Amino acid sequence: MKKLILLLIVLFYSAFAKAQCAMCRAVIESGGDTKAAEGLNNGITYLMIFPYILVGGIIYLVYRSTTKKS
Repeated sequence: MKKLILLLIVLFYSAFAKAQCAMCRAVIESGGDTKAAEGLNNGITYLMIFPYILVGGIIYLVYRSTTKKS
């Protein structure tokens, strides 16, 4: 159960981060088009998910390989 909760936290944490390039955001928001800025922020958030999935998968594989040897 703890593993499932940890997996969900890792997968959904990036959705709450709302990371963005500060320069890109400033340029888009200065134009007054908030929908474009929101779309850019969402796109960057979606792109951030894949590195977390890859790193999580690698950590899981290492964990799994070390527990089988014990």
